[in-house]
Amino acid sequence: MSELPHGVARLAAERGLTGLTPIGGGLEFRVFRAVTPQGTAVALRTAAGHRFQANANDPEVDTRALLTWEHTVTSHLAGHGIPVAAPRELALGDPDVSVSDFVDDDGQGPEPYRLGSLLRRLHGVPPPAARPVAHEGLPTGRLVPRRIARRWREVAARVPDLPAPPPVDRLAAAVAGRPQDRLLHLDVRAANLRCVDGRVHALLDWSNALIGDPALELGRLAEFALLPENGIDVEAVSSGYGDGVPVGSAAAWTYRLDAAVMLAVVFLSEAPDPVRGPRAVDRLREVHDRWLHRTRR
Repeated sequence: MSELPHGVARLAAERGLTGLTPIGGGLEFRVFRAVTPQGTAVALRTAAGHRFQANANDPEVDTRALLTWEHTVTSHLAGHGIPVAAPRELALGDPDVSVSDFVDDDGQGPEPYRLGSLLRRLHGVPPPAARPVAHEGLPTGRLVPRRIARRWREVAARVPDLPAPPPVDRLAAAVAGRPQDRLLHLDVRAANLRCVDGRVHALLDWSNALIGDPALELGRLAEFALLPENGIDVEAVSSGYGDGVPVGSAAAWTYRLDAAVMLAVVFLSEAPDPVRGPRAVDRLREVHDRWLHRTRR
């Protein structure tokens, strides 16, 4: 793929945007920075390759649906005072491109207590009428057990001595009764936070968002915090968040299992790493043992 895809360069030229520069990307999307005729920096996000994609974690990805969802949810959250990269335009065509404000960052990361307070505020915002794409047509309480089982099979195909996957019905029972009506970001890590002086100025990339249990958000954040590039103080985040989310419960360890198996798939398949892959598998075993301990009580 060329450094500056022709379709993105054409769209930028049509809108008078200058200085188009690639600034990041991942499996599904590439992100560019440009400057408007008024001198304001904007970010352009487009698919990294074809519209329809597949990977070991998510076998059916429609990048147009994800861009549309992100435009919808960030418009909704901006209206409720949640810091996001304010959307400007969703241009669907060849290629699909979303345009939003570009948000600066000082490289120092978030102050954890403030991050916890922000997540509490996010979970208090009424979800938008649109459902997140990541729901796969299921409520979160049913989705999480099924995707744990699906992703477990992906890991087991690469790790022959992995234990048998937890039964879907036991996973579902562990989260039964938990609230399932809060908007969750589910990708709170350094790459998706734009901060200045410890305050989050934008929470980016809503592709993984779900409407579900706040404990799922904090469980995933706790697993992400174990990665050296994140380095977030989870206890301080929890203190900023306040009471109401169980720690150490069967539900909490089910949600951490969801994060651990996802990370194992990432470092074994999507971004294979000879060091991180085995470590992620070891961590998956540890979380599985904790889950077994909690659910046998």
